[in-house]
Amino acid sequence: METQNIFIISDSSGATAQTIAQTALSQFPDVKAEIRRFPFIQTDSILKGILKIALNKQAMIFHTLVSTELSQMVQDFCRQNGIYDFDCVQTPMAMLSKVTGKAPAHVPGLIHDLNQNYFERISAIEFAVENDDGKNPKGLLEADIVLLGVSRTSKTPLSLYLANQNQRVANLPIGPDLQLPEEIKDIDKDKMFGLLNTPEKLSKIRKQRMISYGLDADTPYSDPAHIKTELAYAKKLYRQIGCLTINVANKSIEETATIILESLNLDTTEFED
Repeated sequence: METQNIFIISDSSGATAQTIAQTALSQFPDVKAEIRRFPFIQTDSILKGILKIALNKQAMIFHTLVSTELSQMVQDFCRQNGIYDFDCVQTPMAMLSKVTGKAPAHVPGLIHDLNQNYFERISAIEFAVENDDGKNPKGLLEADIVLLGVSRTSKTPLSLYLANQNQRVANLPIGPDLQLPEEIKDIDKDKMFGLLNTPEKLSKIRKQRMISYGLDADTPYSDPAHIKTELAYAKKLYRQIGCLTINVANKSIEETATIILESLNLDTTEFED
């Protein structure tokens, strides 16, 4: 199968353009693609070099360049050489300018400006790391969000994703053989979220985890019968607490995070580029 090359060119991190490209690609499961990201491109000399490589590889180009000149350079090059490009920022900027009557600043990286919001996000990430996996029971009382779940229900990646939304998140592993900290009784149930998964998926995830450690995949930890006991305990605990329960079996981290943020009436819109 021939590989479709995709270049991400940005004057910032390139995360937005990459997300758009990957979202489009997800609808073509039979297409094999290789994505290369070229971030922080702010000079025409470097851009020209990247465009020559793109032409050689017949790559599609997704770009977020707030400089009108650099963006136009990409579009002109692609038209002259018969390759495809998608402008992820100039079109919405033009639309906003038309509606508001204001001219855009055309300053690269403004969304990553080191403002108060940025430092709050860094603080939230540090909080999530310090309060991962029940390491700091007192942090449960300081958290905006507390995640509960048996092993391998995506507590840590979900905590870090929510931290990037400026939420202070603590997560706590639970199970029939684990003692709950005293602090749990003092946490507002509306801030607590119980995570579940199916026994089959948890068994598969845990087996892969054991294999990655060079250990035997078939252990009580990955046994579906044992996992059912853990999940039954979790469901009972969630009912007792009265917290929202989310089955993450067929949900992405982003979907689960959206459910949590919307339940707390928090803004779910967060731009990264």
